[in-house]
Amino acid sequence: MRTSPKHENPATIRRLYDQPVKENDPFYLSRIQMLDNNACSDTGVQGTNVSFQTCKDQVFTLESSMAGAGFVAYDSPSAVSISSSRSPFSPHGSQSCLSDPRPSPDNTYGSPYSGSSVVDDSNKLKHKLRELELSLLGPESDTVDSCNGCFITGDHQAASMASFNCAQLVDLVPKFNLKQILVACGQALHDDDMLTVTGLMHVLEKMVSVSGEPIQRLGAYVLEGLRARLESSGSNIYRALKCKEPTSSELMSYMHILFRICPYWKFAYTSGNVVIKEVLEYEGKIHIIDFQIAQGTQWMFLIAALAKRPGGPPSIRITGIDDSQSNHARGGGLHIVGQRLSEFARSYNVSFEFHDAAMSGCEIQLEHLKVQPGEALAVNLPYVLHHMPDESVSIWNHRDRLLRLVKSLSPKVVTLTEQESNTNTSPFFLRYLEILDYYSAMFESIDVACPRDDKQRINAEQHCVARDIVNMIACEGPERVERHELHGKWRSRFMMAGFSQYPLSSSVTMAVRDMLKEYDHNYRLEEREGALYLGWVNRAMATFSAWR
Repeated sequence: MRTSPKHENPATIRRLYDQPVKENDPFYLSRIQMLDNNACSDTGVQGTNVSFQTCKDQVFTLESSMAGAGFVAYDSPSAVSISSSRSPFSPHGSQSCLSDPRPSPDNTYGSPYSGSSVVDDSNKLKHKLRELELSLLGPESDTVDSCNGCFITGDHQAASMASFNCAQLVDLVPKFNLKQILVACGQALHDDDMLTVTGLMHVLEKMVSVSGEPIQRLGAYVLEGLRARLESSGSNIYRALKCKEPTSSELMSYMHILFRICPYWKFAYTSGNVVIKEVLEYEGKIHIIDFQIAQGTQWMFLIAALAKRPGGPPSIRITGIDDSQSNHARGGGLHIVGQRLSEFARSYNVSFEFHDAAMSGCEIQLEHLKVQPGEALAVNLPYVLHHMPDESVSIWNHRDRLLRLVKSLSPKVVTLTEQESNTNTSPFFLRYLEILDYYSAMFESIDVACPRDDKQRINAEQHCVARDIVNMIACEGPERVERHELHGKWRSRFMMAGFSQYPLSSSVTMAVRDMLKEYDHNYRLEEREGALYLGWVNRAMATFSAWR
């Protein structure tokens, strides 16, 4: 991966491009083949056949294929990209002061995984595994190794546990469900209890499925993250990876599936457009800077709305910011977005100009934004700031630097949409629990909208969601680019940069509620502390706020 003295480019981490494997970086990874486990319930009923074969490949790939009815094959641990790519919140493609490990007052949606009962159950599970170890290895498993005069190492323990019969392990924990085993595995890894980790991973392999229930699908990708973390932890694996990317048309199709069945991006578009239209309603010259332009779809709706303005439409100029490597999904650079928007504006007789800045937010400087006198400026930050390294990762602190830069432009309004999750500076186990909680809700929300055996849905989750999960579990430091913060933290950052919150009108809430009518009734919308919270059942998933 490329690095610079000033910052890590998130796009170089988000995307997996062809990289040769260095001969001095051998990796012995396992390929896992999973039979469809649709019949497996949350209680851990066996239904997945697992086979291992040792490989020493020069290339590792992430592929999802249907080799037969009900059969899903995918490569193991590090093969699911440990770099972030494209989640429902990252169409192209997540650093702060230490987070308080206690529940934030900004997050009223408690994590069901953080309760003491689940952790207690995981401790019981570890105790049962210890009993199994003693029964299979004997009491000498805790004694000094007479061959080398030292205690048995984690590698020896892992090798011993690897020889355990998976059926015995599964039979040992019939009272525990998949959620509890996932928690226990994360806690054991946090405690550096590799014997328990290895045993629990054997159990998980029998319970997870990429075409199963939501928790089974989440478990499949969490297992990949755990395996990637164990194999060499993030960065080294990343340098050796050469993952097969889907074609542009395939990736665009996967992204479109998630855009269609989940309201998360429409939540950002709808809220942002209503606020920007209200603030700039009577301006003659409008300049919008979009730090995550994607396909530019959001601005078609705004152009059409402003074209109907009494007295005629304004002249509109849009600056689109996007890392140049993200052109893969579009099949080309930002000029494609510019042409598309220009043609659309022409059809509405709107004077339009497009300026592209093909670079990451970390690279943006004042001169790249081309702000002109007499323009009414709006800045859009949709699901992008969590990719900016903050003070916990880099002395350059691009997260806060970017906010100060935007403030210096004196915008009329700044719109912010972010995932409501706390994974930035949390210690591993707390971050792990947050991932389980957040993405359980994510997979549940996808599940109600798309059949479990849908090949396109499986591919969309693997290429657009799984990579975020694996990145947050397997990686640390600059390689961990998915670094979300709760709204309360974003509010503090904006206020420290000199912004004040723009009060949201009832029109914003009404517009989002109308949009949500197209989706499942379990989506929730709440307004508090000047922000809109989009939730699934009782879990906040995303927030929108406006600033000036």
